[in-house]
Parts: sequence; structure tokens; C-alpha cells
Amino acid sequence: MLVLSPEEASAVTTEGTAVTIGAYDGVHVGHRSILGVLRREGGARDVPTAVVTFDRHPASVVRAGTAPALLTDAEQKLELLAACGVDMTVVVPFDARRAAEPAGSFVDEVLVGALRAEVIVVGEDFHFGRGRAGNVALLAELGASRGFDVEGVPLTGSASGSAGGQVVSSTRIRALVAEGDVGQAAVLLTRPHEVRGAVVHGDGRGAKLGMPTANVAVAREIAVPGVGIYAGWCRRADGSTHPAAVSVGHRPTFYEPGSAAPGEPPLVEAFLVDFEGDLYGERVAVAFVERLRAELQFERVEDLVEQMRVDVDRTRAVLGV
Repeated sequence: MLVLSPEEASAVTTEGTAVTIGAYDGVHVGHRSILGVLRREGGARDVPTAVVTFDRHPASVVRAGTAPALLTDAEQKLELLAACGVDMTVVVPFDARRAAEPAGSFVDEVLVGALRAEVIVVGEDFHFGRGRAGNVALLAELGASRGFDVEGVPLTGSASGSAGGQVVSSTRIRALVAEGDVGQAAVLLTRPHEVRGAVVHGDGRGAKLGMPTANVAVAREIAVPGVGIYAGWCRRADGSTHPAAVSVGHRPTFYEPGSAAPGEPPLVEAFLVDFEGDLYGERVAVAFVERLRAELQFERVEDLVEQMRVDVDRTRAVLGV
């Protein structure tokens, strides 16, 4: 899959395209329904398919103080889109100027001018342009005068799939992740929710307890599951994947509850089962499969260690390792 700027896309696009546009955060089952229609339209018209997305979530500019946590960082989003079989992804810089741009101007500059769109496929709830004034009806009106067709697609899972006709949205999945319901989130994402980051030095307490953990520095804008203990997988930079018992929380056994600074995100610490080695500085990905329990405060460190061993045994059972 090609990853291009609008200018690069304009230079290489010599024929029409089938286009979709959106934040595509999570590339969930609803998005995949849209991409399936996009591929069908591209094949029927014998033109390449293109996803137009942004270098940041538009809400981070339009309403910076209340922007949603992200289900995928830019790297993972591009990987997922490539795996969906689209021909190119066009990444548009999103800033205050773009946010103030009328819907028609964006269509003329990017969708028609750069991509020569023959058909545009979007979700039925699609909005774009200044004040989110643009919608599917306006897009169809613009298409009538500019020579492209428009198809609005319901954001649902396929009738035969595990999301079976339910309306799917990134907002709904973020809520599931925040609640710790990573199992249902995985159904709608078609994969376990994943966070990525470098392994950084913590306080070294895990090693002293005989259960060293990898402290993963997750970007603040990424959605982290609700506080608790999870069974999951940790993928290393070399591609190897290891079962992991993952803690998301504030270590109440060692720190007073509520002692974290306001707004301080929970720590993500992964104990890699049956693994020995140095992960410091390495970028890893942690995927959450099932929530095992709530975070607990223990009176004795020995009780915490015993519970951690139980968590590892339950992780083995959940993951079948």
C-alpha cells in the first residue's frame, strides 16, 4: 500500500479513484464494512482505491481539551489499513486552517483535485468541513456537479459476523476499553486492543520480588484499558510474541491510593511469562485479551507476590499456553 501526501497523490493519480475519508481510528468492523464496499466499487470501475485520513484526530484540533483517546496510533492505523487491501492511503495534515475550511473546498482540493474521485464511500454518519457542516447529503450534492458518485454505508458488522448487524463506532469501543471489557472490544475491532511504547525503567521492584515487569511508556493520547489485571500478549521488536500478565494501574500496595498526580495515566506493566532477557529501550506492543481481576491493595508484599503467581496461572489458562 502506498502512503502519500495529497501532493504526492496528485502526482501519481492519472486516472479516477474510489475514495473513502475519515479518521478511521481503530479500523474496526464498521470501518471494514466501508472498506469492503470501497474495494467492490474500485473493482467494478477498474480504478484504484484510496483512504483519505488525517495525521491526527480532527478532534485534537477542534476540541483539544476533550478530544477522545485513540484506539490506534498513526503507525498501527496505517498497518491495519494496508492489511485491508486498499491501494493507497493519503494522509492529510489537520490543523486550524483545515478545521476552518468549508466542506466544498476540501472536496475540490483533495477528493477531486488530488484524487480525481469517481466514487466516494463513507459511513452514513459521516461529517466533514467547518463545524462538521458537511454530510452524506451535501457530499452527494457536490458529487452531482463535480462528477462523482456517493455511497453511504451503515457502520455495522456483517450479518454473518460476530458483530451481527450492531451499529459500531470508535466511541462505543473506547467506552468498552475504558470499562475493561477488552473481550467485547476485540469483537468489534476484530482483534485485541493494543497499546505500543518503549520499555522504560521503573522502580525495579518487580525484579526484587522475583517477577520483573516491562514498564511500557504508552503515549498519553492512546486509550488504555480500565485499571485492573489482564491476560494478553506482548510482541517484541523482532516480531516474537510472548504471553503476558498485564497490570494497568497505580500500584496501591506501594503507593497511597489517590497519590498519583491529577490526570496521571495508569501504568502499563507486562510480566512476560517464561521469558528472560533485557527489554529496556525496546519498543513493544501489548495486546489485551481478557480482564482477570480488579487492582487490589495488599497489606503484605508476600500476599501480592502470591496473587501475581495466581494471575500468571490464569493468564496461561486464558491464552492456552
